[in-house]
Amino acid sequence: MTVALAIHIPSIWLVYGWRSGIANNVHQLRPKPTDSEKITINLGFVDLGHIDLMVQEGFYSNRTDFIRTAIRNQLERHVEVVKQSTARKSLDLGLRNYSRQDLEAARRAGEMLEINVLGLATIAADVTPELARATIASVVVLGALHASPEVKAVLADRMQ
Repeated sequence: MTVALAIHIPSIWLVYGWRSGIANNVHQLRPKPTDSEKITINLGFVDLGHIDLMVQEGFYSNRTDFIRTAIRNQLERHVEVVKQSTARKSLDLGLRNYSRQDLEAARRAGEMLEINVLGLATIAADVTPELARATIASVVVLGALHASPEVKAVLADRMQ
């Protein structure tokens, strides 16, 4: 008895053309905002060795996991103090975006904005330095401020 085997070989277009055709048609509708900021810390060799030992023993997946966990534990330890300070200083907590429309509305109303954020404050990319200067009275950001270098420059004297 003879058994015939059929082997299907896809065309090159299917393997490569389809994938590259899709890749050429993908457009990012809205840039993904960053949800973290890179920081650099200097640790002593002994502390670093202790972290590596904890990673090696399987308590943490890597050094970064250890450091993030340690930071979260410290923040949790002081959660009441942070809550009280946030309320006392009238800080917006989390992500706060200031669009061009927000600033233009403030200008029309004759108001000056006081930006007080614990987290991430973003001033939209289409905000001109002149508009920012005319509508932002002060900037206090505990965390990160994302704005164009030109906007940051005109607000430098208003940042604390």
